[in-house]
Order: sequence, then C-alpha cells, then structure tokens
Amino acid sequence: MIRPFRMSDSMTVLVTGASGTLGTAGVPALTAVGHQVRPMSRRARPGWVAADLAGGDGLDDAVRGADAIVHLASAPGRRQRETDVEGTRRLLVAAAAAGVRHVLYVSIVGIDRVPLGYYRTKLATEAVVRDSGVPFTILRATQFPSLVDTFFTVSSRLGPLIVDPGFRVRPVHVQDVAERIGDLLGEPATGQTVELAGPQVLTFGEMAHPWLAARGSRRPVWPVRLPGGLARAVREGGLVGTAGFTGTRTWDDYLVERYGNSGCEPV
Repeated sequence: MIRPFRMSDSMTVLVTGASGTLGTAGVPALTAVGHQVRPMSRRARPGWVAADLAGGDGLDDAVRGADAIVHLASAPGRRQRETDVEGTRRLLVAAAAAGVRHVLYVSIVGIDRVPLGYYRTKLATEAVVRDSGVPFTILRATQFPSLVDTFFTVSSRLGPLIVDPGFRVRPVHVQDVAERIGDLLGEPATGQTVELAGPQVLTFGEMAHPWLAARGSRRPVWPVRLPGGLARAVREGGLVGTAGFTGTRTWDDYLVERYGNSGCEPV
C-alpha cells in the first residue's frame, strides 16, 4: 500500500547511480534538506546498499522501506538496454511491491528530437517508468557543462580545437539539477515529464574561445560543419528544449569553478 504524502515529510530516498556525476552532487543535496539518503551501487561499500539493475540481485532489499527513489543509474554502451530498460523494469517491480510513493527518473532533454542510439534507449526507459504503475515524475535535464568540456578536450587532442560552431546547447550545472531534484521530491509525484535547462542558449562557437582562455591556451579554433541528421538536429536546437525551469549557474561560472578563471586573455 502506498503511504499518504505530506510535504513536511523527511523521506527515506534510494538513489541509484549514486557514484556518478549527478549522484555525487545529489546525495549531499538531498541529505542537506533532511532526507535519509540510501545511496546504491553495484558493489558493496560502507553506508551504501549493493544492488545490480542488470541482474536484479539485491533490488528487493534496496527498495524495502524507501519512500522515494531517485533513479540516476545508466550504462552507456553494450549493456545499456539490459541496465537502463530491463533494469529499470526490475527496479520498479520491486518498488511497486514495497509501496514506494514517488520514483523520480532523471532523463535528458532532446531524446525525442536527436537521433542517437543512447537517446532511443532513454526514451524506452521513460516508457517503462510511465507504464510501471508506481507514482512518478520524469525530469529531463539539458547537458552538463562538463560534457561540453570533455567534448572540447577530445576534439583538441591533435592541436586545434575542432568544433561545429552551429551546435546549440543550453548547459545546466549539475548542482542546479541536484537542487531541482530536491524540490520535486518535496511535492507529490506529477505523473508528468518536466524539463530543466541552463540559463543560456549557446553555440559551440560562442563557448570555444572562453574555454580556451580559461585553460590559458592559444590553440586555434577550426570550424567544421558536421554532416548528418544528428548534427543537423543539434544545430536546430534539439538539445535546447523548452524548459519552464532554468538553473542559475552559467558556462562562465563552470569555467571559473573548473579552471579558476573565465574569459581571461590566454597566456
């Protein structure tokens, strides 16, 4: 039986994918607002619960007594469907049996507009959440600035920074997402999909020079218009979304946090 919801509740919250980028920010954010957080990992560690989405081991014990689940776990690569889709199905079967009253699944803005295999699997996972019978909210967030940072790092390995200057993104800081998760857990499950984006719509062309400057680099930027449907969808704003809620931390804020400066002249 699902227990009645009261906004004043301090809940026991199971967090899957707690060791990932968002989990690392989300666990302390949820703890700070008074929830009893139960981080989950495939491997046993002190203070965590061990459970495997892909195989199902430990899931019943992990969800037992949980009021809510923040579902962050994902496995890009060969095991993605087994972990993301089927693993989510296993998790929600256990959640239904345990009377969990809110599953908050964090997904990605643009998965219904950008033709990428990983995104198609995320869409299938969202469908599992909707059809599970467990009260849910789906939060789609735009890309983290650290993803753009990594893309630029890889793209500049041969010397110049090679980018499609027309790529449009709206990077949202991981801490803004963590705080929004806390807000959504303070309300009943919506049964809907909501979006969260960063405060700025930027092109890779606009982001490249501040990134180089923050790193103290004089590398040239080589603009290349990439072919194909995926690149076209990104240039057309497929990753930008129409979020009603936005974060507050900017690309410059991220660069200062990551590199200690932003927009300075290269040295």
